[in-house]
Amino acid sequence: MIWRDRLSAALHTEFDAEQVQDFFLYKDRPVPAGPFTPAAVLIAVTDRPDPGMIFTLRHAGLRAHAGQVAFPGGRLDPEDRDAVDAALREAHEEIALPREAVEVIGRSDRFRTGTGFEIEPIVGIVPPDLVLRPSEAEVDAIFEVPLDFLLDPANRAYHTVDWEGGVRSYYEFLWQEHRIWGVTAAMLVNLAKRIEAADALVRGDQP
Repeated sequence: MIWRDRLSAALHTEFDAEQVQDFFLYKDRPVPAGPFTPAAVLIAVTDRPDPGMIFTLRHAGLRAHAGQVAFPGGRLDPEDRDAVDAALREAHEEIALPREAVEVIGRSDRFRTGTGFEIEPIVGIVPPDLVLRPSEAEVDAIFEVPLDFLLDPANRAYHTVDWEGGVRSYYEFLWQEHRIWGVTAAMLVNLAKRIEAADALVRGDQP
């Protein structure tokens, strides 16, 4: 699978790519100094000729970010060995994705939020057409978006709005009836920029 090589190059190559900032923060306020609560998400890419990326629609009854699109994930528990262990555990709990079905490719850029979390995205490849089941308590739906769609800059919108006396900026993707935005979209753009930069190196261009 050519995507396996592209993802690996994107995650294991050092280059001076522009990093996405925390778009939940007002531009005139710094990222909190910490301490941050460690968290992890699984960015699962399906192993098919035209791969997709797996997302969840968070349960409408959750206290935080109810009804929003997200990657499976959450904070690290004491029994988790590391971010990879946490991401795989959360994916199994939220969508019944077997741990052994995930081929971990690498880690994308950590993302610090204004709410005090440091999220580490774990990128993995999973078999196509797995039978996934949403957790009744946490997830309303599971869906897949074509990777080519998500990596096309034409499909990502960047918005800046006035919010409570400040400026709030964020990325947004619209896929069918789903809105992917905020932290999830920002982590996705981070990964897309890494892939773009790695592909440019392969072509011999400047990243």
